Amino acid sequence: MTAVEILFWFCVALILYTHAGYPLALFLLVHLRPPSAGGAVGGPTPEEALATGGGGGSSAATGPAAGAPSVTLIIPAYDEEQVIAAKVHNALALDYPRDRLEVIVASDGSTDATAERARAAGADLVLELPRGGKVAALNAAAERAGGDLLAFSDANSLWSPDALRRLVEPFADPGVGYVCGQVRFLDAGGGNLEGAYWRYEMRVREMESALGGITAGNGAIYAVRADAYVPLAPSGSHDLSFPFELARRGLRSLYVPSARAEEKMVPTMEGEFARKRRMMVGLWDIVVGEGMLSPRGYSPLFAFELASHRLLRYLSPLFHLLALAANVALLGRGWVYAATLAIQLALLAAALLGRWLPLAPLRVARYYVMTTASIAAGLWDRARHGAPGRWEKAAGTR
Repeated sequence: MTAVEILFWFCVALILYTHAGYPLALFLLVHLRPPSAGGAVGGPTPEEALATGGGGGSSAATGPAAGAPSVTLIIPAYDEEQVIAAKVHNALALDYPRDRLEVIVASDGSTDATAERARAAGADLVLELPRGGKVAALNAAAERAGGDLLAFSDANSLWSPDALRRLVEPFADPGVGYVCGQVRFLDAGGGNLEGAYWRYEMRVREMESALGGITAGNGAIYAVRADAYVPLAPSGSHDLSFPFELARRGLRSLYVPSARAEEKMVPTMEGEFARKRRMMVGLWDIVVGEGMLSPRGYSPLFAFELASHRLLRYLSPLFHLLALAANVALLGRGWVYAATLAIQLALLAAALLGRWLPLAPLRVARYYVMTTASIAAGLWDRARHGAPGRWEKAAGTR
C-alpha cells in the first residue's frame, strides 16, 4: 500500500470514527462498565438535593426552602429589548425559593431599552457595561454575584418551571463543578436541521456524562460552582472551556436532560452557517491557547472523550480535504477509488441541490457540508481578523 493510499484510508477511518465510531464506543463503555464506575447523573431527588444545600456554603437546612443553595442566574444581553422582559419574568417564575435566587442582567453596551425593560420586569441587578463582548459581560456579572451557584442563560431561552431545581441537583455531589441542561430548538419552518443534529449531540453528551464527563455545554442553560468559576479571555467560551478547565481541578461536568430550556432556531441553513462560523472564530484560541489539548490533569477517560469529540471533530474539514485530494490522485488504481470519489462528489452535489430541493437526504447532506465548512471558515476568519471579542445575535432567533 502506497503512502497516498494510507493517507486516504486513514482520513476516511477518522471521519467515520468521529461521527459513528465514537458514539458506538461510548455506548459500549456505558453498558460494559460497572454502574458505580461512571459519573452518571442520577443522584438525589430534587427535594433531597435542595435540603442538602448542594452548592457548598449554605446554612444548615430546616427544609427544602431553607436549605436550597443560593443561585445567581446571569443573563447576558446585547440589544435584547424584544425578549428581555419575558426572560426575566420566566426566571422569576421558576419553581425555586425566591429568597435563594438572584437574577442579574448584564447588558453589554446595549443601545436600546434592554436595561430599562430588565429593571421594569423585576431583575435584582442590571449591569450597564461598556461593549466588551459576551464573556466580558459574564465575568463582570460573576464578580457581582452572591450565589453559591452561578447559573447562566441566553436572553432568548425560556426555562421549564422546574429547570433550575433540576439543574442544581447534581451539585449535592462535591465532585461536580459544572452542569448543563437540555435545550430544545423550536423550528421556525425554514429548513434548518440543527434540531435533529442537537438530538444526536445530546445523546452523545448523555453517554459522556455517565463516563468521564461532558466535553462541552450549551449557552441556553448551565450552572457552575461560584468558587470554581474561571474568568475567561474575551475570545473564550464557557461552553467549551469550563468542562476541561474544571476537569483539571478534579471536578466533573454533567448533562442533565431533565433541566429543560427552549429557544428559537435560526430559521435557515445559511443563517445557521453564519452562526456557527462566528462561533468557530475563537475555537483554536481555546484548543491551543487555553491548552485544551494538554493531557495534564485529565483522567484517561476524559482525555479520550476530548480527543474524540472535540479534536477530531474540529479537524474533520482537513480530513475531508485530504481524503478528496488523495482520492483524485488514486484514480486509475482500481474501481474502489472511482467509487469512493463518486461518493464524495455525490455528497457535495447533494449539498448543493439541497438549497433548492427540500428532500430529506439532500437537506441532511447540505447541513453536514455547511456545518463542516463552518469550522474551516471560522479558522480563516480568525487568521484574517484576529481573536474575536464581541458577539452578534443570530437573525430570526428572537
